[in-house]
Amino acid sequence: MSTSSIDNFLGSGDALARLQAHAGRLLRLQQQLETLLPGYMAEACRVANLKGEELVIHVESAGLAVKLRQAVPSLLADFGRAGVILRDIKVKVAVREYRPAAAPPPHRHVSDSTRSGLEHLATSLPADSPLAKALKRFVRQAG
Repeated sequence: MSTSSIDNFLGSGDALARLQAHAGRLLRLQQQLETLLPGYMAEACRVANLKGEELVIHVESAGLAVKLRQAVPSLLADFGRAGVILRDIKVKVAVREYRPAAAPPPHRHVSDSTRSGLEHLATSLPADSPLAKALKRFVRQAG
């Protein structure tokens, strides 16, 4: 079985070729959008889809969505000057999924007698033993 690049694989099937072409168009539209918008808006806006002559843009907040909706007429004109004919631009708020920060790992304390027993066990094992290395690391980290 010969190896080939993913571009060759994606270009081999009719449906995959259309998908690859659509993804390329979306990337080019994203780049154009970033040049047309001020920096703070460009960072928060993502081209989501192109359906015919309707561009769908996802925005991170409702406030920016309002500002972007106000700029739709000028964006349509700017895209038209760049050679992209659009009938409409839909703006949707797409808030990122909130995930709380992971809790820090609990600090585990090992008694002095246990620590000395583990150190003794680690020294009794061969020096290149993975278990000996792990025990030494555990003793070092457990205060």
